[in-house]
Amino acid sequence: MVDVTAHDPGPEVAGERVEAHATAAREPLALGGSTVRIGTASWTDPTMTASGVFYPPDATTAEDRLVYYANQFPIVEVDATYYALPARRTGELWLERTPPDFTFDIKAHALMTGQPSELRRLPKDLREALPAELLDQKRVYARDLPREIEDEIWARFLDGIEPLRSSGKLGAIFLQYPRWFFPTRESRDEILRARERLGDTPFAVELRHASWFNERNSARTIDFLEQNEIPFVMVDAPPGTKSSLPPITLVTSPKLAVVRFHGRRTETWEQRGIPVVERFRYLYDESELGEWVPRIRAAAEQAPEIHVLMNNCYANYGTTNAREIADLLASEVPRVGT
Repeated sequence: MVDVTAHDPGPEVAGERVEAHATAAREPLALGGSTVRIGTASWTDPTMTASGVFYPPDATTAEDRLVYYANQFPIVEVDATYYALPARRTGELWLERTPPDFTFDIKAHALMTGQPSELRRLPKDLREALPAELLDQKRVYARDLPREIEDEIWARFLDGIEPLRSSGKLGAIFLQYPRWFFPTRESRDEILRARERLGDTPFAVELRHASWFNERNSARTIDFLEQNEIPFVMVDAPPGTKSSLPPITLVTSPKLAVVRFHGRRTETWEQRGIPVVERFRYLYDESELGEWVPRIRAAAEQAPEIHVLMNNCYANYGTTNAREIADLLASEVPRVGT
């Protein structure tokens, strides 16, 4: 169980911890030969936008909040694209509202990684083009779709993020595969097919079943990722579940390394029927964040760019921990440009 006092103390206590760490995360860090960007996996969660939690009182619109966020951190992960295909106009607005060197990482749509999507979230014209037998279903999988509709989903996703890609503000597409995506030849082929669809668009892969790194499969998994130069998303996640990957340092691409922090709330991690935010309602303490400092430094010896993203986006927990780990890393290194 989560120690409520230490790891879920509430936004007020988390906010008090920010005072000594207010500026370290604002700019990318130079760590060895690597640029380290630190941020969170959301800037719009309702628990985060609530009054007095993270944003100032005058940040009342989506534009205000992104402008404020982008002056606190140099990177953000967009998770809304997992649920709905991105619109090109939205990407254009994000460009206008963020500094020139700001970076967006974008989570792939659910149907791009073998996960279900609610039918109502698909564009109307795609819904109307579905076979009659799918129209009464609440959710659909890519495997059930006609090939031309699946192709169109990938095409629209890429079109939606094109403003970010062409401007240089796109960090990577995150292909987050589900817990039932096992270490088989078919799964590895699926990753390669995704790479082919993405073309020259940068991406990274997050795996969510521990068997990818068990004694039988670990070497094969690492070899596959390294041979294909596919960036692996390192994770800090709740331990003790079937989807719990070990917190390993593994750089498999010469271009990018990614670390995502999901919190360590084991009892809710795979629980059904609860609000999604309850899985991530966990505030790391300094010693837990400190475990990753040598790992990130080791990764910086191998990758020119590292993205560190706090996915424990309940209230101000993610923003607090992002500032804290930035401070730990910055204590011995200069900021980029200094």
